[in-house]
Parts: sequence; C-alpha cells; structure tokens
Amino acid sequence: MARPVVTRVGIGVYRVEQDGRSEIVYVAGPPENRWAFWNGQVFQTERRNDTVAATTRRGHADRSLTAPMPATVVKVLVTPGSLVRSGDILVVLEAMKMELVIRAPADGRITAVHCQEQDLVQPDTALVEFA
Repeated sequence: MARPVVTRVGIGVYRVEQDGRSEIVYVAGPPENRWAFWNGQVFQTERRNDTVAATTRRGHADRSLTAPMPATVVKVLVTPGSLVRSGDILVVLEAMKMELVIRAPADGRITAVHCQEQDLVQPDTALVEFA
C-alpha cells in the first residue's frame, strides 16, 4: 500500500490520494482539539491533561458528545434512556451545506439530550450524554 498524498485545497479542506483513490477530508478546530469529517463520519483528536472530566455513576463514566463546529440540528434520533450500539446515529447536524452525523462511539444508554431539531449549536456544545 502506497503512502497517502495529502494536498491542501482550501481552508480546512484536504484531498487525500492513495492507491488511485481520492477523498476529500474537512478539518476544523484549534490544534489541541481537531475535528475531521470524512465519508459521513466525524473524528476528533483532543489533547487532554491528566484530570478526569467525566463524572462517575454506578461505576460508569458519562460521556458527552459535542458539536464539532457551528451547525444546525437537523434530527435527534434518541431520547433519554435509549439503548444505543456503537456506530448508531444519535444526532444529524448540518454545517457548510454538509450533513454531519454524530454516532455513538460505544454501546451504552443515553442519559441526557441537550438539543432539539432546528437548534443552532456552537462548537463543543454538548448534544447528548451517555453512559
């Protein structure tokens, strides 16, 4: 497998070419908290210090999924108490004329929903929490 060739084509827009395939990847956020959007998926890298931000309940840490960039909430597909599986779509956002799906990173239960359809959300706004 050949090493990928990455070319910047605009602010936050990159073309990644490898083995005859070409994909567009969108990147947003400051260096310590980058978000990448590729093929309908959202990825986040975040540098964290040693403090634990999650609170612990019954031995499980609640996790909060946040908006990666300014966006409009198009659909909310879960309610508090919903059981979700890794990869399930929880919330659909629209930003810069693209649809961004927020997926469950692991199996769990939704403990809170902090958004509703048509909300305008800012980066790092908590959308849902799950344990």
